[in-house]
Amino acid sequence: MSDNTSNPTPESSSSNSDSETVTSTPQSLFHQFRFSEDWWAVWIGGAILGIAFLVMLSSIPDDLSAQIEQAEASGEKIKLTSPLKAWLAKPGKWTQNPLDSIYKPTVDESKGHNYLPGLLGVFIVSSVLFGLGTFVMKRSLTDFLKGFWFVFLLATFAYILTGQVVAKQYNLEYALWALGLGLLISNTIGTPKFVKPALLTEFYIKTGLVLLGASVLFTKLVALGMPGICVAWVVTPIVLISTYMFGQKVLKIESRSLNMVISADMSVCGVSAAIATAAACKAKKEELSFAIGLSLSFTVLMMIVLPAVIKSMGLSPELGGAWLGGTIDSTGAVGVAGGLLGERALEVAITIKMIQNILIGFTAFGVAVYWVSVVEKGESNVRPDAWEIWHRFPKFVLGFIAASIIFTILHSSMEHGSYIVEGMVKTSTKTLRGWFFCLAFVSIGLDTNFRELAKFLKGGKPLMLYVAGQSLNLILTLAMAWLMFEVIFKESLQKLGAM
Repeated sequence: MSDNTSNPTPESSSSNSDSETVTSTPQSLFHQFRFSEDWWAVWIGGAILGIAFLVMLSSIPDDLSAQIEQAEASGEKIKLTSPLKAWLAKPGKWTQNPLDSIYKPTVDESKGHNYLPGLLGVFIVSSVLFGLGTFVMKRSLTDFLKGFWFVFLLATFAYILTGQVVAKQYNLEYALWALGLGLLISNTIGTPKFVKPALLTEFYIKTGLVLLGASVLFTKLVALGMPGICVAWVVTPIVLISTYMFGQKVLKIESRSLNMVISADMSVCGVSAAIATAAACKAKKEELSFAIGLSLSFTVLMMIVLPAVIKSMGLSPELGGAWLGGTIDSTGAVGVAGGLLGERALEVAITIKMIQNILIGFTAFGVAVYWVSVVEKGESNVRPDAWEIWHRFPKFVLGFIAASIIFTILHSSMEHGSYIVEGMVKTSTKTLRGWFFCLAFVSIGLDTNFRELAKFLKGGKPLMLYVAGQSLNLILTLAMAWLMFEVIFKESLQKLGAM
């Protein structure tokens, strides 16, 4: 996947066109570490995780062990809060006055809040870190800063709209608002020229995905065991390969990269997988935008409809949760849908989705190998080599995997590790991750024109691909979940309460 055309990185040395031969010039690892957007996503994400962990570690109360014992005796669980929470915030809920989402004074017995310091903190952290990456990668820091405030302002507005009580009731998440606001501006008055240097869509999402690694713990895999592995790891690659082959052999979609991005987006885990896969197969920017828009539309629909279908079918909470976790693209949407079925279904659904998220790295690597050794080899006489596979592989995925491994070890081996890691993620890094994704969705909208996307809807093939693939996904996931949870491993259901 190419970077923003107005901000090419030194690493980008290949064309996005499916009809052109992809060539690349070998570069030293030092050069890649310094100038590659992928690696800067790793450095920034790693720095955030490291600092957040150390701050969390330094704030542990001396009597934590006693607090944990007392809480366990009463059937409760201690939740640690990071000192960074007050400086990393997003707008909250509001009913009639949008300003209540940012600042609300205490009136009578109602609690007030002031999120302004937190919003300012996020703005400073984001502008400094991405500005540093921009400067080192030899882009214009001044141009970036001139446009970043506008992108951040729209992201803030998207969060404010998300916090409206009616919007929350219908689960209209920030991704939809951010994308919609960007599209509205770009397709009406047009995106201002000064904003374009700050539309670093991939940079924002890649960094957010590195932060996501700290949440995708391998202990989740162990907690659910073989049933979860089979639902998440067996069905997913079958659906991915089958959907891609259906698009090529039956629908005959011209763009292989569009076909692959839609297939991965729908079968693995939505936007995260789409970004990683698009980087591996050099998908065009508008192809990624189209795939993400398509995914978000169906995610909202499935989030509302699927829980109702599960209730009408009388499925158990475990089976229903596994079905949700294996089919709904967005982790946040999985949580909302699972919550409609109860606590047990929510636990299973989120765990299945987290196990599925582990496949992001493996999917990206597999697509990179396939694209270099099969697709591009068939389109040119250039013989691919191992270097080209490495060059094509999205390096930020290594940051995602490293974060997952490191924090899994810390979570399971450190004294009170589970409390420290969970407190760090929930009260600091998760907030920044959400902001980075929100900035990315705003950027996608501002950088997308409906006329560019209209060509993908001709003949309805991409829509047919998504519907066919998701239908197969729903059928196979339900069948596998039923086999695992209701037949083979039915006795393991009693263990889920301890997850």
